[in-house]
Amino acid sequence: MYAQLVETGAQRLRAVAEMSEQEQAFQARIDAGIKIEPKDWMPEGYRKTLIRQISQHAHSEIVGQLPEGNWVTRAPTLERKAILLAKIQDEAGHGLYLYSAAETLGVSRDELLAALHSGKAKYSSIFNYPTINWADMGAVGWLVDGSAIINQIPLCRCSYGPYARAMVRVCKEESFHARQGYDIMLALCRGTPEQKAMAQDALNRWWWPALMMFGPSDTESVNSAQSAQWRIKLHSNDELRQRMVDQTVPQALHLGLTIPDPDLRWNEETGHYEFGEIDWTEFHDVLKGNGPCNRERLRTRVKAYEDGAWFRDALVAHADKREAAQSRAA
Repeated sequence: MYAQLVETGAQRLRAVAEMSEQEQAFQARIDAGIKIEPKDWMPEGYRKTLIRQISQHAHSEIVGQLPEGNWVTRAPTLERKAILLAKIQDEAGHGLYLYSAAETLGVSRDELLAALHSGKAKYSSIFNYPTINWADMGAVGWLVDGSAIINQIPLCRCSYGPYARAMVRVCKEESFHARQGYDIMLALCRGTPEQKAMAQDALNRWWWPALMMFGPSDTESVNSAQSAQWRIKLHSNDELRQRMVDQTVPQALHLGLTIPDPDLRWNEETGHYEFGEIDWTEFHDVLKGNGPCNRERLRTRVKAYEDGAWFRDALVAHADKREAAQSRAA
């Protein structure tokens, strides 16, 4: 259980004893389930942890539009095009909610974007894989957005108010994205043998990267226990990954697809599926910038930002002009 990642009772007491009076009061509020708000006092480590996590989440939403944007003009029907456009628009909105939440912690959006564009800030490794055919749009919605929901629903109860409130709407919209992806896979699996083969191929390519989305075991991280104590993180990576497997395998069986894992089996005693070892070498290699699409994704994102500079400048000029007019009227 994730509680095991937090200090044992004796260790926790020692940790509390070492806190300042202000830190103890802060921890007591979190333990009581009281949300921390932007104007509240908070430890610097809490603030920095939130900035890192929320900004990486925001970056992932923005970069996550790119693999899907390639397929708007190639979606098989007008309805599919409209649905995909709506999904991409949702992702942009998610990024804006999250950047706004991060800004409440005293960091500017320009700083956050500069870190992304320079390669200093990270985003989810899953978006550095290519989407080579329409079945990938189904696999991304079903597996990637499905995993995102599992990871994000607990965040609605995290200790930082602006982040928790932003996640409520994000999760509602992500649930539609997952359904959209599954609907694509269902249509393919009910189609021709060639279409079902496309669906199986997409599952084969996206299964393991989707499991990597949750990150390595928390036992490898020195920061996980602190994030748990602060209730920034409510479940371990391994717990969330297990939920994803338990949820997804029955769905794959319903589709008539095979999970690409020879070690996958149901454990009657635990009531969970057991699955094979993940290749974490690949995960870390992608994080270092060596994934199939790392450079392309970052290059595309920077170009879009630079191409949109005129529009941002126009918005600022309009706002300044309107403010000046209001001042004269007053």
